[in-house]
This record gives sequence, structure tokens and C-alpha cells, in this order.
Amino acid sequence: MIRFRLRILPAGFLLASVLMFADEWPAPQIREVFSPNRDHFVRITPGTSWGDTFGFGGSPKGPHARAEFYHRRRDGSYAPGATVSLPNPVAPVEFFVTDKGNLATVDNWHNVGYGKALCLYSPDGAPTCAYTLADLFSEREIERFDHSASSILWHTGAVYLQADQKVVYILIDTKGRGLGLNTATGAYQYCEWQGKDFLCRDHNQDRIWRPFSVGE
Repeated sequence: MIRFRLRILPAGFLLASVLMFADEWPAPQIREVFSPNRDHFVRITPGTSWGDTFGFGGSPKGPHARAEFYHRRRDGSYAPGATVSLPNPVAPVEFFVTDKGNLATVDNWHNVGYGKALCLYSPDGAPTCAYTLADLFSEREIERFDHSASSILWHTGAVYLQADQKVVYILIDTKGRGLGLNTATGAYQYCEWQGKDFLCRDHNQDRIWRPFSVGE
């Protein structure tokens, strides 16, 4: 089972969800994210395949976003590694790199909740997992999320790499619901309050709920 560390979040973290309701997004940019130990970084170049996104069916199609992996040499310079095409037609909204070089991406630019919403890649760029919302939630759960013109607002809190880097944690809302992605295996765990019990499940098919345990 995945370990979670729940925390109280400042109101500023809700700004992104407010902007999403209005569907106002800045133009995607080339972005680089380093691992906490600076041994690895990933550069993501936005794609141009707007026609592959929800709500933009008549737009042109082209290359998807591209991720370039870099790893630090002994002399302190960075050696280029794999360059891979991502399932994101334009870009992921957020991404994280661990000290081991794994890449985790969350959501699609201007299309939160559509397509491959949660993905993990090994340090050599090989895909470990790629989840759609239908892989993570039931149809009824997805319907209950707020929807904008081009996004499904399935989380309104912070998204962050936990201090031990074992989990990318996504705070679904202010009621304690959250989802954690294991950065080594791609397994996930979703937890929520059900009455007085804080329960978790790690599949969307059998949906067996178990009591939350920090030690597992």
C-alpha cells in the first residue's frame, strides 16, 4: 500500500482550479524540471496536436509533446538520454522528476481530466503506466466532478512529490480525498472518508476498500 502524508494547504493552491473554470490558459512553454538532488532533469517541449484534444476536434493535428531526459555525469555536466513522444497532445500540466530519474506527468494542457491524466516513465523514458480517469474512478464519480467547457476538474488541491519521493500525491478536494501514485511501480491508491472511516482502494474494478494504514 502507498504511504500518504496528508497536509493542510494554503488557499493559493486553489487558484489553478478557478482559472480552469473559465478555461483561460496561457500559451504552453518549454519547461524543465530537475530532480531534488539535481542528478536528473527532463525538458518537455509542447506539441501542436490540438486536434487530438477534447473540444478542439477541428483544429490541426501534429506532433505530441516531447520529453528529453538528461542525467548528470561525474564531471557535473549533463548527458542527454532518451527523447520520447508523450501521450499529451500539447503538454502535461505538471510533471515531477525523482532522484532516481523517474518522470511523472499529471493532466493535459487545457484539457484537465481528459486523455492520459496520470503517467509515469522510467529514467530511460519507457512508459510505466498511463491512466485515464476511467482507469481511476467509476463513471458516477467522474460525473460528480465539476466540468468546464474543456476540462474535468477532478482535483482542486495541490499536486506534489512527497519528501521521500515515493509518491506523487494529488489532493482531490478539501474533504480529505486524495490519490497517490507510486513513483517506482506506477501503482496508485485512492483514499476518502466514508462516514467515520478513512478507507482506501488500489483498483477501480474490484474496488475493495480497506482501512488506511500509514505503515503499509
